[in-house]
Amino acid sequence: MEVGSWKGSGLPSGPPQLPSSVTGPSLDSARAQMLALGPQRLLAQDEEGDTLLHLLAARGLRWAAYAAAEVLQTYRHLDIREHKGKTPLLVAAAANQPLIVEDLLNLGAEPNATDHQGRSVLHVAATYGLPGVLSAVINSGVRVDLEARDFEGLTPLHTAILALNVAMVSPDPCSRVLSIQARDRLSCVQMLLHMGADHTSQEIKSNKTVLHLAVQAANTVLVQLLLELPQGDLRAFVNMKAHGNTALHMAAALPPGPHQEAIVRHLLAAGADPALRNLENEQPIHLLRPGPGPEGLRQLLKRSRVAPPGLSS
Repeated sequence: MEVGSWKGSGLPSGPPQLPSSVTGPSLDSARAQMLALGPQRLLAQDEEGDTLLHLLAARGLRWAAYAAAEVLQTYRHLDIREHKGKTPLLVAAAANQPLIVEDLLNLGAEPNATDHQGRSVLHVAATYGLPGVLSAVINSGVRVDLEARDFEGLTPLHTAILALNVAMVSPDPCSRVLSIQARDRLSCVQMLLHMGADHTSQEIKSNKTVLHLAVQAANTVLVQLLLELPQGDLRAFVNMKAHGNTALHMAAALPPGPHQEAIVRHLLAAGADPALRNLENEQPIHLLRPGPGPEGLRQLLKRSRVAPPGLSS
């Protein structure tokens, strides 16, 4: 396996419309319907660039979509784009239609096609928290680029982490119960990591790793998950810098509370170095907010700074 990839097992011509007859119960009947329509009508695009296949994929009409895709494949237009640059595959992904996603990939749709925002099928699944779509990609056996960057400089894993952080915001900061949305987005993070996504990659604009993003959002669940990943040099990962700041710097700057304390302790236990300085020559201890709240962490960071190598945790 290559690094950064995964390999698993009667309409008028003109703007397409969804005829009532395309909801047949079988692939054979759908093929007969598409044959009756003819290639010219199947290749026609409306004012937004949608073909009939785009519409069928969005509605989840699997057999009709499959039959239409077979025709577009024959004419080498399976990756035809609508006005936002979405191929039928990307439309099916955004509509959370895993079966159609898998069908299109098996028929030869370009798995690394991107829309006008640079988002691939993996980015789409990560953005909306669609583990079923990621499963479809895996099941298809196609090779996909796990490190593709969208136009914001984010990989699918970065996108999944950011989406999870949003879903993890709870009115009750002590709640340990994840919403269905958060569980789905966490599943996407876990699946991308299982597929081989590089957790040490840094986003383009700020150089943050997924650990920085998790710490910045005070996402203790995610921080713990990332620190428990099998990796060669955990200490090096934990001490990576984003514009001079390590994850421990970011943790020290968080609002005081149980999340901050838990994250600081997790990072120190994983080998975070409290003696490292950022571009302003500050150590993490200097970023703790004033007041009695962080006093316990202040003492912990002081002890850790002077502890012999290997005992700083």
